[in-house]
Amino acid sequence: MNRTTVLLSLFLGLLMLGGCTASSRKSYSPLREQNRNPLEAQRLTALAMEVIDKKPARAEELLQEALTADLYHGPAHNNLGVLYLSQNLLYEAAGEFEWASKLMPGHPDPRINLALVLEKAGRTDQALATYATALEVYPGHIQTIQALARLQVRSSATDSSTAALLDEIALRGETQQWRSWAQKQRIRMEP
Repeated sequence: MNRTTVLLSLFLGLLMLGGCTASSRKSYSPLREQNRNPLEAQRLTALAMEVIDKKPARAEELLQEALTADLYHGPAHNNLGVLYLSQNLLYEAAGEFEWASKLMPGHPDPRINLALVLEKAGRTDQALATYATALEVYPGHIQTIQALARLQVRSSATDSSTAALLDEIALRGETQQWRSWAQKQRIRMEP
């Protein structure tokens, strides 16, 4: 086994472990159905989102409380992952996004966020695959299309799908900047 394979195996193992324990900051224990309080988890998650930019420590407390109220509240896991990602706590963020992906199977956000973690960790191939998974879950999701095309172009990993992604962004990108970027990249791809 070469060094890259060993490191990849180690990283994947950590991600899987992160999915089981969610975070080294707080371990979660399963709740019985009668002890779950989804409405309280939703309320606490909403409160956390009100303060997440100005008081991240308070937001983290509120999200942890939300998960104590209902361990299976996917948005709390996703938002806690976003908070960890903003603090560059990649392991913790990955664990939360894994939880959120399982709890929100039809939602692309946890997968996009996990792909961002993988990108930040230098795992480009895994990030590309995770963006592709987000598109499988939610076809046509423009934020995912933009992220996937951006990473393909940036990492010189363009393939047969890249032109179609760029065409889609040129038509309906979120901003004029995205649309212009896609048009320029598409022209560069022309033979």
